[in-house]
Amino acid sequence: MANVISTAKKIAVISALVEGCSVRSTSRMTGVSKGAVLRLLASVGKACADYQNATIRNVASKRIQVDEIWSFCYAKQKNVTLEMAEQRVAGDVWTFTAIDADTKLVLSWLVGRRDAGCAAEFLQDVAGRLKNRIQLTTDGHRMYLTAVPDAFGSAIDYAQLVKVYGTDPAEGQTRYSPAQCLGTQRIEVIGDPDQEHISTSYVERQNLNMRMNMRRFTRLTNAFSKKIENHVAMVALFHMHYNFARVHQTLRVTPAMEAGVVGHFESWHA
Repeated sequence: MANVISTAKKIAVISALVEGCSVRSTSRMTGVSKGAVLRLLASVGKACADYQNATIRNVASKRIQVDEIWSFCYAKQKNVTLEMAEQRVAGDVWTFTAIDADTKLVLSWLVGRRDAGCAAEFLQDVAGRLKNRIQLTTDGHRMYLTAVPDAFGSAIDYAQLVKVYGTDPAEGQTRYSPAQCLGTQRIEVIGDPDQEHISTSYVERQNLNMRMNMRRFTRLTNAFSKKIENHVAMVALFHMHYNFARVHQTLRVTPAMEAGVVGHFESWHA
């Protein structure tokens, strides 16, 4: 007869995963096999995605920030062979996120390619979760110039925050350091966005949360995702914890409570 994982063990596994532990370290700490950890991740991740898809609806947001964060699956894009590509999803993987600047609720996310098709699908999902007109800020990527009007039409105040990058001659070029940001440009695209609120600060901070709390997103490790299904499940699990279970230090409640999506804390025991 197959071993059954106790509820306490399941909670320990899930808690370790959302705190940034790798699958192998979670297995070592909890005594649950790697395969069982991955199976639990897949089932709980799907349940988390379904719950949030049904619950985060009709949200009364005012200001939304959108960005995308890079990761990879199985191998970096430059190392993907034709044989790999035929057998599995491999190479660059981008995760789009939309965060409410006031309540810090992540309304929607999408794992896919950094192209116009995924951007359009993602923003149409965001639009379907809102109950009123919003101000939207994205970065300067050209895909948004088509995806935003396709999703919202003219019923939006939309601006892009374009960052101007350069190199620091005093420091020289280093392999893993990002280019120096020399300044930003606020470009109004649709409607009448408030210049003071043209910002992507909150969604960029959320990108840091994702890198710190999902081991799969940590750079320069061997903890990267090997299967896209597990990658998607972890993203859903992370956002379930972030939106519904983790108390925001500034808000003193969870983002879902602040946004009025739920009126109570969620628990892994549920």
